[in-house]
Amino acid sequence: MSSAPVLNAATDGDVLELRPGGAWTATHSAVLERLFAGVAPQVAAARSLKIDLSDVAEIDTIGAWLLEKVSREAVQAGRTALFVGVGDRYAGLIEEVRQVNRRGPAPRPKVNPIIARLDQLGRSAYSATQDVSVFLDMLGALAMALLGVLRRPRSLRLTSLTYQIYRVGWQAIPIIVLITFLIGAIIAQQGIFHFRKFGAESYVVDMVGILVLREIGVLIVAIMVAGRSGSAYTAELGSMKMREEIDALSTMGLDPVEVLILPRIIALVIALPILAFIGSMAALYGGLLTAWFYGGMMPAVYIARLHEAVSLSSFEVGMWKAPFMALVIGIVACSEGLRVQGSAESLGLQTTTSVVKSIFLVIVLDGLFAVFFASIGM
Repeated sequence: MSSAPVLNAATDGDVLELRPGGAWTATHSAVLERLFAGVAPQVAAARSLKIDLSDVAEIDTIGAWLLEKVSREAVQAGRTALFVGVGDRYAGLIEEVRQVNRRGPAPRPKVNPIIARLDQLGRSAYSATQDVSVFLDMLGALAMALLGVLRRPRSLRLTSLTYQIYRVGWQAIPIIVLITFLIGAIIAQQGIFHFRKFGAESYVVDMVGILVLREIGVLIVAIMVAGRSGSAYTAELGSMKMREEIDALSTMGLDPVEVLILPRIIALVIALPILAFIGSMAALYGGLLTAWFYGGMMPAVYIARLHEAVSLSSFEVGMWKAPFMALVIGIVACSEGLRVQGSAESLGLQTTTSVVKSIFLVIVLDGLFAVFFASIGM
């Protein structure tokens, strides 16, 4: 049976000599803790520490680590610590324990800030190139699927298309009407509040009519559709990709673009102009109520002023933008869904990326259309 551990301490000037003996094993861990607690004040007061292991009969990792812990605490406090009397039998164990957690992380190499910026710029450019490539690949695949449907009209899945129009269009009407109504009311209220200083409240109708029909109506609706329907498309296709349902369709000889993506994008292209029209009417109605109750302008005056301020071209500009915005939203949403890998984290990341890219491209597209229509006099 192994003997109980002991720990003798003797002071020689500024040097504290610790002489452990007996069995320093996990079996006696409670005793070892008490032994170290007893000599802790002497260890803290000593300027130098020597640990003599010549009397140790047995030692395992627990015992070796307790001795190493005392040694490291002394070194961290600016004192010296020395192991002596280590037998050949335990020398390897003591050395292994002494090397534990001594290798810190490698220092990060200093990078030239100019090179770092160029590297970041290159990575961003490569990522943008990849995004453009994915977008064009999806656009090409969509065009090929559409040509196939035109050659074989019966291959168009009318049930899926009708259901997607119901989801994207009909179910979105309440929230679209509510948000655009509030936007129109807020624009009218702010216009009346500021134009009143100049006695030009009637020009609020011009601002609301032109701004809503040309820009805000279709833009707000497109952003809401990107957040509502675009994210749903990405999540649905991403879940199918994770469960290998898209691979199963390909195995069965079906084109996933024709089966899954084409009905969704056609539904968006059909529904978004209708939603933009409904949203624009709701925004104009919100402006009418605000002008009536806040600005004291009668509805008949508001409508007459609106007829004078707004031309058919303003309405056409907004409606021309809607199908192209729908196409961009659909392509980005579906392509990001197909880029989902095999984890829930990837699904969430691609869904977020889809919404951000769609909104960004919708705003860029709106700016390009504004420049184009201004150049042709519309």
